[in-house]
Order: sequence, then C-alpha cells, then structure tokens
Amino acid sequence: MWTGSGPREVRHVQTFSEPFQSPPVVTVGISMWDIDRKTNSRVDISADNITATGFEIVFRTWADTRIARIRADWMAIGQVRDDDDWDVS
Repeated sequence: MWTGSGPREVRHVQTFSEPFQSPPVVTVGISMWDIDRKTNSRVDISADNITATGFEIVFRTWADTRIARIRADWMAIGQVRDDDDWDVS
C-alpha cells in the first residue's frame, strides 16, 4: 500500500512501437484502481514529455490518500504519412 502524506508522484516511460512523424496527441485514463476507502480518493493522471517516440505517464496523489494499485490505458493519435494512409490497418 502506498502510504504517506503530502504530494507523491510516479512516472512511467512509454515507448511507441513505431515512431510518429511528429509528437502525437496522447490521452491517458485510469482503467483500474485499488484505493483505501478510509481516506479521500485524490488522483491525477496525465501524459508528459510527449515526443514522436514516446511519453511519460504521470500519476500523482496527495494528502493522506492510500493507493494499493492503479492501471492506466492510453491512446496516441498522430499525423499520417500520406492522405491515403488514414484507413490502413
């Protein structure tokens, strides 16, 4: 259990399987959490340092929130190489 008080932060580097032509737009969301019910749930998740090759998932909590586990899902949308490539699977 992640305990303590005050601001706490974890960063996870995520590398794209193929680089984009330029930095894409990245969205990050929480897909699972296990948080102690005895304290308020204070969480913030975001993408930072986005480049054409990857980014960092940043998870933050603060005050007395207690985290056991958290899982994040993400999606990156970037420029296609050619106008005819938009529907390539």
